[in-house]
Amino acid sequence: MRIAPTAYRRMAHRPARIAPRDSTSGGALSMPFAVPSRPAPPRPLPLRPVPGPRGLPWIGNLPAFGKDPLAFLVRLRDDFGDAVTWSLGPMRSLFLSHPQHITEMLTTREQAFDVLDILWAFRQVTGQSVLLSQGAEWRRKRGLVQPTVRPRQVRAYAPAMVESAQVTAERWREGRQIDVHEEMALITQRIVLRTLFGNDLGDQTRALGRAMSVAEQVVSDELRGIGLFLPGWVRTPGRRRLLAAVATIDAEVHRLIRARQAGQVRAAGQLGRGGLDGLSRLDGQVAGAASAGRPGTGPCPGSDSDPCPGADSGDRDDLLGRLLAARDADGRPLSAKEVRDEAVTLWAAGHETTSTALTWAWYLLGGSPKARAQMDDELERVLGGRPPTFDDYDRLPWTQQIVKETLRLYPPAWTIAAAAREGATLGGSRIPAGTMVWCSQWSTHRDPRWFPDPAAFRPERWDADAPDVVPEHAWFPFGGGQRTCLGARFAQVEAVLLLATLAQRFHLDIAPGTVTPKASLLLQPATRLRATLRRAD
Repeated sequence: MRIAPTAYRRMAHRPARIAPRDSTSGGALSMPFAVPSRPAPPRPLPLRPVPGPRGLPWIGNLPAFGKDPLAFLVRLRDDFGDAVTWSLGPMRSLFLSHPQHITEMLTTREQAFDVLDILWAFRQVTGQSVLLSQGAEWRRKRGLVQPTVRPRQVRAYAPAMVESAQVTAERWREGRQIDVHEEMALITQRIVLRTLFGNDLGDQTRALGRAMSVAEQVVSDELRGIGLFLPGWVRTPGRRRLLAAVATIDAEVHRLIRARQAGQVRAAGQLGRGGLDGLSRLDGQVAGAASAGRPGTGPCPGSDSDPCPGADSGDRDDLLGRLLAARDADGRPLSAKEVRDEAVTLWAAGHETTSTALTWAWYLLGGSPKARAQMDDELERVLGGRPPTFDDYDRLPWTQQIVKETLRLYPPAWTIAAAAREGATLGGSRIPAGTMVWCSQWSTHRDPRWFPDPAAFRPERWDADAPDVVPEHAWFPFGGGQRTCLGARFAQVEAVLLLATLAQRFHLDIAPGTVTPKASLLLQPATRLRATLRRAD
């Protein structure tokens, strides 16, 4: 059954006035968006999948998806309907477009769906972190990692965010042309390294940044091609580059973990003269030191006196120290390998996603002088020329709305997929076990049923007195349900504070024209976005 786009639109109905829940904490919204009292949960929307475009033997719809995933998913929504079956290679897939179905999928993921672990390259970077764990192991790791990014900790990290932006603003000069994404990435990398490891790691910062860029590029290439289905033992040139990049990352991260553990053990008086025999020995020793709450500093392994960059956790409340000190309900710490996996995952997610969102924000502001002028007025009224602080976050509603609207139009994470377990259902219909169930932030965020004039940049959509309240999970840049992104609060605060700090000093004049997005691992500009710096009045 094929539904014409016009007929499909006539079938669409306006949603109930359900305010989106706060994806940053699961509690009340901190942003100034309309929050009416929540009505009774709506009755499940029946799921009636229709067949999508016909694919090729063996590879299905992979060529069309790989060529332009964004256009392909929008085509599924507009030409076929809210629930469409298709095939990605040999795998049966189901694409969801209606927020009620997306809500049901995201809120039942832990009970009815498995993590989609089909991308070998991605697993080399993140390891078995909270992103890929499931069941009891996922609950254990999430319970250990979540406290490191709670609002209280984000408040502590806010000064590093502002200071990192100030360093960049001091380096900028009137009339200089910059690569916007490169500049934003330098700032966010400095922030994540400071908040994760205690400082920017000196000379290692650029080497680690290059290694992470290589890893992200290879993962992106495999996501859209035949590499998605190649077994791990196949070593393509891209995979060899990936393994070399991961080796660079691992060497530095393990060095930092050893140094930090050595400092904690020394501070607790539990490190004898025998030195370090490796990560496995330290895993046991560090438990007592960390639980004693007396982390200290120590020399880098192999040195009698020289400290490692980022090793002095005794004076810094950073994420690495918190990961090492974390204990589950049974008193067990994360192993050194688990600390590595979570640290690298937090680094990758915290660095590239925010820099990508900020790049798109500057692009959109460059084409909307009115929105930029309103932001300038807000910054002058609230800050009066001083640097922003964490407490200013709630005092900058328009700047928050710019970030929220940017995340609607250009969500860095543009799709979510999971594998149905035996017995999984959606909309009252059984989903065959093994089916890949997809939803897309890109497609849903630009659906005219939920966002009139969906391609327009309109931060006023999110005014507290806006006439329409979008349905839950019509906007979900951080996912939803129990697997909502742990760093959502960190990312939103970071984006607002960085925009506020830089916009007080400079305009980024971007040449008129349309920049095409490219669906890689994240939603990046397809070409370099260049801007000319102009001092703010």
